Amino acid sequence: MEHRALISVSDKTGIVEFSRELVRRHGYTILSTGGTAKLLAKEGIPVTEVSDYTGFPEMMDGRVKTLHPKVHGGLLCLRSNPSHMEQAKAHGIGMIDLVVVNLYPFEATVAKAGCTLADAIENIDIGGPSMLRSAAKNHADVTVVCDCGDYPAVLEAIKKGGGELLELRRKLALKVYQRTSAYDAAIAAYLNGQYNGNALPSTLNIGLGLAQKMRYGENPHQQAALYGDFNNYFKQLHGKELSYNNIVDIAAASELISEFESPTVAILKHTNPCGVASAGNLLDAWNQAFETDKQAPFGGIIAVNRKLDSDLAEVISHIFSEVIIAPDFSDGALEILMKKKNLRLMLSLRKPDSGLRIRSVPGGLLAQTPDDAAESVDSMRVVSKRQPTAEEWKAMLFAWKVVKHVKSNAIVYAGCERTLGVGAGQMSRVDSSQIAVWKAGQAALSLKGSVVASDAFFPFADGLIAAAQAGATAAIQPGGSVRDEEVIKAADENNMAMVFTGIRHFRH
Repeated sequence: MEHRALISVSDKTGIVEFSRELVRRHGYTILSTGGTAKLLAKEGIPVTEVSDYTGFPEMMDGRVKTLHPKVHGGLLCLRSNPSHMEQAKAHGIGMIDLVVVNLYPFEATVAKAGCTLADAIENIDIGGPSMLRSAAKNHADVTVVCDCGDYPAVLEAIKKGGGELLELRRKLALKVYQRTSAYDAAIAAYLNGQYNGNALPSTLNIGLGLAQKMRYGENPHQQAALYGDFNNYFKQLHGKELSYNNIVDIAAASELISEFESPTVAILKHTNPCGVASAGNLLDAWNQAFETDKQAPFGGIIAVNRKLDSDLAEVISHIFSEVIIAPDFSDGALEILMKKKNLRLMLSLRKPDSGLRIRSVPGGLLAQTPDDAAESVDSMRVVSKRQPTAEEWKAMLFAWKVVKHVKSNAIVYAGCERTLGVGAGQMSRVDSSQIAVWKAGQAALSLKGSVVASDAFFPFADGLIAAAQAGATAAIQPGGSVRDEEVIKAADENNMAMVFTGIRHFRH
């Protein structure tokens, strides 16, 4: 009995060796198309063009070539159904026992800089998914392969046959539907951005491949895995395997550091910044960021937005850190930091994207656009009698960038481009303020002349009064409380400048 394999791949890794084994050791006849057929023929592997097999020419720049009854009939025909077999014989449809297809690289195409809509559309595969789905539906009779990494297992199962081949077919069929589902989800997400302005879609399709299994989740008794394209954003250069918590922290650190243009260092613990500073160079920025809180950084995450050199690496190396993130590392820095075998060094390859932020809830998912509203001094409103000084404006804008990355209720005291005290995640804003003041005291940092940023409005005047008593001379907050007038009055009575941004940055 003749065995046919239909092979048409975009990623040609290993396809020559695989096809040669099919022909020489297992007696397969190969049908193929386009570049795959040319490659196999060039390598001396007997191959029949699909157009010759179907008697129907490839046309429309290759858009129509495999959408034919002799292809899909050979895939979908139930070999155990006499009626199917009789119809196939009557119409000259031969059986196709193996399909090897990987899809046009749509995801890689749209990820390229300068990709046009026309480029994206042209890389939407039609025939490939159709063949994969037909073969996968009939996996009781047809082996379907969409991943180059499965070639060795397929050859071994063909050799053994029987139950082992059927079991592999089941796994490969499942893999196909996972792949085509992810492929369609990527197309839908791209077109939503093109045609719907990245508005929340009416149907949320998520198709993410397994990137890596984690040792465990937030706690050792929880299973966890990473899905998607995390490795397109970060590359691990050194250190032990990333944990679930590491990845959550890396995401938070990356979003925070991307706020800043000048040389900046951010130190985080459990996704909250415990020290952030900008300066003329990273070493000066580090000294000021670390000075904010010298205790919390133990076992924390460090992110910088410039190449990390040996001078900074030498200082950092004296502190136990879980992860260090930078857009680049000097050779000297790597030599110093790699002496710590468990320290994870992460290369930041690109800034976080503007895609939806998603969180699971019982029975579904919550989705929202990122907290990236355009803000400027022009969009803010001074509500106090006293206008902020230039120095206060600079400090407030810096603090405002930081406070949006602190868990609510969030309070940040800051000086000129540096944090002085951070209060995070408390049940009341006064509690957060007190913690921030206490942290500054622990670090022996004076809050006299500082500014204070609050991620949401001060619901009562007491929070602002406490800030004034701590030494703050200016405050930046969204405004919008029913007691705004009381808060403004308190600012004026304490000779504080106060700015309303009109935008809240709650982080639950």
